[in-house]
Amino acid sequence: MNLVNLESVSHAYGPKPLLSDVSLGVEAGERIGVVGRNGGGKTTLLSVLAGEVRPDSGRVTHNRGLNVGFLSQRDTLDPGASVRELVLGGRAEHEWAGDQRVREILVNLIGDLDLDSKAGDLSGGERRRTALAQLLIDDHDLIMLDEPTNHLDIEAIAWLAAHLSGRRSALVVVTHDRWFLDAVSTRTWEVVDGRVERYEGGYAAYVLAKAERARIAQAAEERRQNLMRKEIAWLRRGPPARTSKPKFRIEAAQALIANEPPPRESVELLRFAAARLGKTVYDLEDVTLHAGGPASGPMVLDHCTWQFGPGDRIGLIGVNGSGKSSVLRLLADTIKPDSGKVVRGRTVRLAYLSQELAELDPERRVLETVEEIRKYVQVGKKEWSASQLLERLGFKGDAQWKVVGDLSGGERRRLQLLRLLMDDPNVLMLDEPTNDLDIETLNELEDLLDGWPGTLILVSHDRYFLERVTDKCVALLGDGRLSLLPGGVDEYLERRAAGTALTARLGSAAAQPVRTGQAEGGAGSPVTGDGQAKPGLSAKEERELRKELNRLERQLDKLGEQEAKLHAAMAEAAGDYAELGSLDTRLREVLAQKDTVESDWLDLADRLGD
Repeated sequence: MNLVNLESVSHAYGPKPLLSDVSLGVEAGERIGVVGRNGGGKTTLLSVLAGEVRPDSGRVTHNRGLNVGFLSQRDTLDPGASVRELVLGGRAEHEWAGDQRVREILVNLIGDLDLDSKAGDLSGGERRRTALAQLLIDDHDLIMLDEPTNHLDIEAIAWLAAHLSGRRSALVVVTHDRWFLDAVSTRTWEVVDGRVERYEGGYAAYVLAKAERARIAQAAEERRQNLMRKEIAWLRRGPPARTSKPKFRIEAAQALIANEPPPRESVELLRFAAARLGKTVYDLEDVTLHAGGPASGPMVLDHCTWQFGPGDRIGLIGVNGSGKSSVLRLLADTIKPDSGKVVRGRTVRLAYLSQELAELDPERRVLETVEEIRKYVQVGKKEWSASQLLERLGFKGDAQWKVVGDLSGGERRRLQLLRLLMDDPNVLMLDEPTNDLDIETLNELEDLLDGWPGTLILVSHDRYFLERVTDKCVALLGDGRLSLLPGGVDEYLERRAAGTALTARLGSAAAQPVRTGQAEGGAGSPVTGDGQAKPGLSAKEERELRKELNRLERQLDKLGEQEAKLHAAMAEAAGDYAELGSLDTRLREVLAQKDTVESDWLDLADRLGD
């Protein structure tokens, strides 16, 4: 049964038709990812489906009583309302605190916010996460999300994907995060040239199906050309002998990539990089760094020693606030370490794309701003002109002659990145380069970076992009070190879920990380502080304290399991008030016991300095 139907819907902004005679529907429980170029009509399609925009022609019908939750890109929060009022509404504290689903949403999206903060005092990212939490706490028949992963870190994105997959609501989501699309969607819609092309499966299945469609179309065109040649020959020579028609066999998806080379010739690129960079790129020697300057703000690095070598392609990951951007600024020499030394190779030629948009002359043309850096650049074995690279990153035809002042934020970011590449660097540091880029542009950027020889250090919450262009992951886990993760993002998420990774090192104050999907006062694992061992403990005393600490952690895990079972039992006994009362009494006992154990854990952790 369809929840929403579009019948012959058309809509345009100005002379450009974004939707042209589109007919489709969203079924109950269906999970749809929407892809397409920026400006191609994805947001318009969502707005029409949600009833937020009335189409120029055609009909949109909703089931009677349909409850739609719609997260748009526009911020509609009341600046005078508190986070508590916006997200929890009139719910009493005992009501929402006893609901595990609500607690999980609060912890994973706005756990770092004061519930009494006013929306007007929040940053853009905090307001976005508040709006998402506000939507998810309520029940909906259909959830529609426009770029929900903006301002979320890798861990929060993984949690959101799991949360949405566990809901019964139908889902329509627009996002450029391809990993997220694969995780949540079972169908894919591509908005292109006013049409909506439909594919079964998530992003990976969509890519394979689209390639297969292109192959079939090419084969059909070749067949048509052959038939035309035969027809011309018949007209010239008379009726030919009968011939059998050519047959084209559709192979399995693997056949599409059977002869495809690997994305990067790693050995060859490493040889190029070593020739351009020498042996030393960046060496950190016993470096200590606080995010807010010497001995202020969260500690990022604590007596850390690390080498970044020629040809390294490193993805730097960690929760928001862990200090990823600070590490990039340290390497770029825009900030100094509190102590220790950063050795930079003599041949290093750095290009650094930060999250801040640098000022560009608003009166210049796009092509002029790139050509003033360089007109030609060598990427791998191929030479590219400024115009060719602009076209690859989405500036096609007349777009290269647009005035910089008329560009969108995403277009300015692409232009900045291109100017950096045209300067022919041998070390490239990118801080969230995928912001505001559509999937087609991301594909082009990935292809471009595949052939780029040099050292690449990338910070990105786009997991697909991160895994695609880097060869190894290094994480800031809150222990003051750079930790190599052989298992990549999966290993990072496992360590976070197991409570073995911290959020940030806040000097001597204790921080409290919460496991994914667990709430404060629920099944979270208490935390650690500055990692500095307290003086005055003998080795034996420290061993005994750590044994006790481990025992308390195991006890907390068991109590967390008991709490989860009690919540499940309460859900099953929803109509039995006597049983609910008994279960509630046991739950309160478990929570009281957890509070005691957590308090003991914190005391021990404080003595150990963990």
